[in-house]
Amino acid sequence: MDSSYLLTSLHDSLLTVTRSVTLLDVAAAVATVWALRSALRAAWRTSRTTRLRGPPRTDLIFGTSKQVFESLDAGAIHEAWAREYGVAYEVPTTLGGKKIMLTDPRALAHYYARESWTYVQTEWTRFFLQRSFGRGILWSHGEDHKRQRKSLTPAFTQAAIRNLTPIFYNSAHKVKFAWEAMIYAGGGDSTVIEVQNWMNRISLDTIGLAGFSHDFGALDGKPASVAEVFDAFGSSNESAANVGFLLLTQVFPLFSYVPTSTSKLFCEMQRTMEDISTELLARTKKEKDEGVLDGKEDKSIIGVLVKANDSDSSIHLTHEEVLAQMKALLVAGYETTSISMTWALLELARNSDIQNKLRQELLAFGEEPMYDQQQNSLPYLDAVVHETLRVHPPVTNVVRVATEDDVIPLSEPIVTQSGEVVNSISVAHGTRIGISIICINRSTKIWGEDAKVFRPERWLGEGGIPKKAQDIQAYRHLLTFVDGPRTCLGKGFAVTEFKAVMSVLVKNFVFEMRDGPNTQVGRGRGLLPRPKIAGEEGNYVPLRVRRFE
Repeated sequence: MDSSYLLTSLHDSLLTVTRSVTLLDVAAAVATVWALRSALRAAWRTSRTTRLRGPPRTDLIFGTSKQVFESLDAGAIHEAWAREYGVAYEVPTTLGGKKIMLTDPRALAHYYARESWTYVQTEWTRFFLQRSFGRGILWSHGEDHKRQRKSLTPAFTQAAIRNLTPIFYNSAHKVKFAWEAMIYAGGGDSTVIEVQNWMNRISLDTIGLAGFSHDFGALDGKPASVAEVFDAFGSSNESAANVGFLLLTQVFPLFSYVPTSTSKLFCEMQRTMEDISTELLARTKKEKDEGVLDGKEDKSIIGVLVKANDSDSSIHLTHEEVLAQMKALLVAGYETTSISMTWALLELARNSDIQNKLRQELLAFGEEPMYDQQQNSLPYLDAVVHETLRVHPPVTNVVRVATEDDVIPLSEPIVTQSGEVVNSISVAHGTRIGISIICINRSTKIWGEDAKVFRPERWLGEGGIPKKAQDIQAYRHLLTFVDGPRTCLGKGFAVTEFKAVMSVLVKNFVFEMRDGPNTQVGRGRGLLPRPKIAGEEGNYVPLRVRRFE
């Protein structure tokens, strides 16, 4: 047979086969290969991991993930499972996956001591963090994370935060003057103010000035592109399809490139933060080269970053890493603190006795408390702030994956699937470990029967914190700032800002629920879960604000 004819026939046959293969066929093939690979890996892990009891798979595709994600109180769901199945239990996740949930203080201490080495971020988390922020401190782990954290530490010492405290008060007083003008313009002694938006503005201007010596001007009414893109997440559509797609993306990270409304927002956020960070970094380097700074910025966040970028030492940061830190700090400074301050105002509006008690302490103190006085002289302010952080942690859960086989000890025995009673659990390399921060912070088993109640008095005097809660080794026995090598570097910054803002606003204003004490408070969505008044469009928290006379 003529060879050219044979080649031509083979080419035509291949074209015919290729044309007959649809995108659906390709997707089916990929899904089949993935399912087989996952099944083999799961079988291997199962043989080396303690088989734990847990809730049944309620959804064929999403397991229990969608139920938890859509719940207004995911912590209560996890607490109920812990009561039924023990302090370590297994939950079914998307597309046949599983993860082990830990609620035991001893297990948590073991886990956090090994985080960033034995337990690291999942593939999807690292993919998302790298794409959104770059290879910075949020993305890194192990020795890389240790180096980046060490380079940032000088910006978050007590001395550095003490020097930044006047910036926090300056932002709080801008809000005070603006609210007084709004009340005066209304012609009465009170007006309704959407407080969440104002807490967002405080957070943005504060991180801009304290972190990067840049005034975004949000409190002065200037439009800020970064605030606009952050706020856009609160008005995005959270349909069942979008939630399902997000959960699938956690299994197939490349799905995040599909142009959905949410993925477009993330791309816009990344571009905006990249532009802002690049501009601020270039300006700071230029001012340093020209001698404008004269060493004054060495302890600011951006000054520390520039110094690390210029250094040839073990804490050197690359240009990409510097930009990644700036983007991460912008988001953390904007989102987490504003969420916490909004929750605090809501709780004070719902609990007038607590609000009055806090105001009396602030008025009795008289002067404006600076950093050291915040730490030692205002116990009820400290209690209100930490009770808010306990009941309403901005980050509600974390998931990690084991990089090696491990044995996790427990403080109390549990019963496995086979009926065996064990005091520790074996986990194999590749096992996913989950921690519900909001569950543990509000657990009645850990914090007592009134754990769900907002009660600042628990932080005052001897015996206020139960023994079981004291076994949580994290900051103030809370997982709000997590623990271990990845504990939040900016917790001192956040708490000091929080206290400064509350001391100014509560001393000068009275807060009430606009529609009365029985107003329902729900949870909206931003980059992180946010409070909202039920029935309001977007993440709106309108409170009646009255000038205190």
